[in-house]
Parts: sequence; structure tokens; C-alpha cells
Amino acid sequence: MNKFIAIDERRIGPDYSPYIIAEMSANHNGDIENAFKIMEMAKKCGADAIKLQTYRPDTITMKSDNPEFFIKGGLWDGQTLYDLYEEAHMPWEWHKPLFEKAKELGITIFSSPFDFSAVDLLEELGAPAYKIASFEAIDLPLIEYVAKTGKPMIISTGMANEEEIREAIDTARNAGCKELVVLHCVSGYPAPAGDYNLATIADMADRFDVLTGLSDHTIDNTTAIASVVLGACLIEKHVTLDRNGGGPDDSFSLEEKELEQLCVDSKIAWQALGKVNYMRKESEKGNVIFRRSLYAVEDIAEGELITEKNVKSIRPGYGLAPKHLKGVLGCVASQPISRGTAMSFELIKEDR
Repeated sequence: MNKFIAIDERRIGPDYSPYIIAEMSANHNGDIENAFKIMEMAKKCGADAIKLQTYRPDTITMKSDNPEFFIKGGLWDGQTLYDLYEEAHMPWEWHKPLFEKAKELGITIFSSPFDFSAVDLLEELGAPAYKIASFEAIDLPLIEYVAKTGKPMIISTGMANEEEIREAIDTARNAGCKELVVLHCVSGYPAPAGDYNLATIADMADRFDVLTGLSDHTIDNTTAIASVVLGACLIEKHVTLDRNGGGPDDSFSLEEKELEQLCVDSKIAWQALGKVNYMRKESEKGNVIFRRSLYAVEDIAEGELITEKNVKSIRPGYGLAPKHLKGVLGCVASQPISRGTAMSFELIKEDR
């Protein structure tokens, strides 16, 4: 497994703070100005990248009134696939101005292509990376076509079983992909946190020898923050200007304050994870003196026996460590010891 990959020179891996992708999806709601505003919001909040989806309705499905082309249940109940994707798709003529806007803002932009023609468009625009959406994780010809670009790839695994995940990874690698992150995902919209089984993230890293991350469809940040502690080096969340905006994906997307908090809290979680370390930390060093140690709690005359009555383990920590108490008891004072004196070996001697 690579220790990291890089997108636009930003390194992604366990030794770097989590890479945050703000997924615009369909939340532009048919207005390019909304798309620009989402990009500005993502930059302001501290996201590393904005991600698009590149398809037309006829590159992802077909227009048909056959029953199997209708959505039953969930957010999009009653719509045909074609009508949903007609409403939700990012017009291809928007891509160039959106890429230009990202350059102006100083935020990385890339996309999920859904067919070969989308990859060709994104290559013309100089996309620095590609995301394979969960529903396309079984489209091995598409994965192969993307991998042949030589760009970093992110593959989302929602609905895929172990065999399908392995096939997707092997296809990408065999076609030349050298930089890969695999995202644990639950393709529910929204998805309940209890379905996520985040322990899968660490297992996935070991089982497939890959960098891992999380594509999170829960409605808050708790699951995403928890994933960092389990090794997620990349987090993708849908973002919107208004969760009540009425668009196809608005209702399970983060608004500005939530995205900003995700960017902050995921970094804190990563910093807290750190490395295995039993050494005393810098923030603790000043408090060492307030640990317990052995003190004379009564005046002790020279030659007087040291007992549990006149020497005790108390705070602060300038005296002998409490572990020496048994060795000190039964000795005698080698000199007068005033109450409140930190005990040392020079102050005692064996009773003879």
C-alpha cells in the first residue's frame, strides 16, 4: 500500500489530516450561480476539494415507461430514472466555467464520470483525479478507462460485496492506477449511522492493501468524525446551500456551518489519534510536580523511627516517589526533619 497519494500536490494518507471532499452532486438545482456559491462556501469552510458528477440522462439510463425504470420508495419515489437524472445532472457546458472558478478560488475540483465520454470531457479540462461512484463500482470497463488516464482514483464501495470490491481494485491497478483510495460507503439517502459498521474501514485497508476513507450519507458529522479514528484519510460529504432547498439531494446534505465544523473536527480527531506514545507529553510536564510524593507530616527528631504517622504520600511531588514508602518505614531520621519537608534518602538511615 502507498503511504499516501497526492491530488494537486495535497498529500492524502494516515500521516496527513483528513482530505475533505465537498460533493456538490445535484444541489446546484439547475442554476450555475448556485454551483458557484457552493464552491465559494466549500472553500470558505476549509474543504480540500469540490466534486461534481458528470453525466447526461442518456449516458446513465434510457427514457422508458417500463415499470423497472420507475423509482419506488425513498426520496425520489414515483420518478423515472431518466426524469431524475434530467433534473439532477450537471450540464456539460457548465464544466469549463466551474473548473475556471475553482482555479480562481484556489480549490481542487474533479468529478465522478459515468461513461467514457465524461472521462474524455474531464481529461480536456485537466481533471487532477477521478471518483468512481458506488453505483458504478461494478462497471469494470469504466474503471479500466479511468485508470488508463494515470490520475489518482477514488472508488466508493456502497452496495458492493467483498468480491466486487476486489474486482474493482484489481481492475484499476491492472490498468495502471498507482494512486488509489477506497471509500467505505452505505448507499442509502440518508443512511442511518447504525448501518455503517465503521470497523470495516480498518479491515478494508488490511484486506485489500489500500488507503481507505468514508463516503458519508448520514445527516450529521458524528459518523465521519468517528471514521478518522479508524483510519479514514478522506471524507466525502454532500453539501448544499439550503437543506430545505427542494433539490434531489438537499435533504441529506451539510449546510455551511456543518461543513465548516466537519473540516475542523476531523482534523482535531486526526490530531488526537496520533501515534503510539507512552512518553510524557508537553502539556503534562508542568503538572508533574503536583503528583504524590513522600513528605514529613509531623516534626521528626534525629534518630526517631519513620512511621505511617509521621511520613505520608501526599501532593506535591518534590519528595521520594510513593513506591519507596515501604522501604522508608522502619528507618530512622538521620537528622531533624521539619513538618512539610519533602523526604529524600539523605534524611533517613536504617534503624540499627
